[in-house]
Amino acid sequence: MNRLKLGLPKGSLQEASLQLFRRAGYEITVNPRSYFPAIDDDEIECMLIRAQEMARYVEDGILDVGLTGKDWILENEAQVVEVADLVYAKQTFGKVRWVLAVPETSPFQSVRELQGKIIATELVKVTERYLARNGVKAKVEFSWGATEVKPPVLADAIVEVTETGSSLRANGLRIVETVLESNTKFIANTASWDDGWKRQKVETIVMLLQGAIEAAGRVGLMLNVRRADLERVLAVLPALKQPTVSNLSDPEWVAVNTVIEEKTVREIIPRLKAANAQGIVEYPLNKIVM
Repeated sequence: MNRLKLGLPKGSLQEASLQLFRRAGYEITVNPRSYFPAIDDDEIECMLIRAQEMARYVEDGILDVGLTGKDWILENEAQVVEVADLVYAKQTFGKVRWVLAVPETSPFQSVRELQGKIIATELVKVTERYLARNGVKAKVEFSWGATEVKPPVLADAIVEVTETGSSLRANGLRIVETVLESNTKFIANTASWDDGWKRQKVETIVMLLQGAIEAAGRVGLMLNVRRADLERVLAVLPALKQPTVSNLSDPEWVAVNTVIEEKTVREIIPRLKAANAQGIVEYPLNKIVM
């Protein structure tokens, strides 16, 4: 049997990744004592790997495909196929930033002022390249964790990943500059990507994952409306695509089906009622396959 070896990120992205796969229709069960989760697809074999190491194992062919950040692809200088962007993170469906940060009381306002200073980070190679682009020579030390607490005693500045900046602020740090924007990537080994069966399998998985991301924060709406009121109703609906309008058994009525942002529901439904829409039904979306 053909089988695809899939690497799932262990650590901060793990739960968000598992939830994404569930929304895409894959049920993955993790045994806390095992690095090999079970998945309800006999053609896929899963393994939990830290995102920091994923690109290296995919490049070496130990894994066919995997999910990791653009940051770790660059850090490992890995030669892999970047199949698709999957823009989700630990807390939000957005990108993360690696930022240069210093204590609130620090005089430093620019990376160019860090000549000869110490910078702590987990993203050493990317930081060194960033300093070189700015003509700065500084000592970049690898940080094993708790990077936010190191300035000003153990380092003059840090390069750290953030989604909202709240952790940096809580530790008395302010952002000086953005070093790199990153998001999750679905990557493949070059030989695996050239394999016809594996590529088709990967493309199917990616399509379903992207559909699940697309559906996040959106809901479906179904409603009935008289043809005479249809134009007024359609003017209310901000659709992902044009709403689907279907004939009903009564030729004077049609059914309308559309997708809207969940946060706009409470504003739109009263306006639909005012436009004479009836039988309005809101329903959740697991995925949107474009």
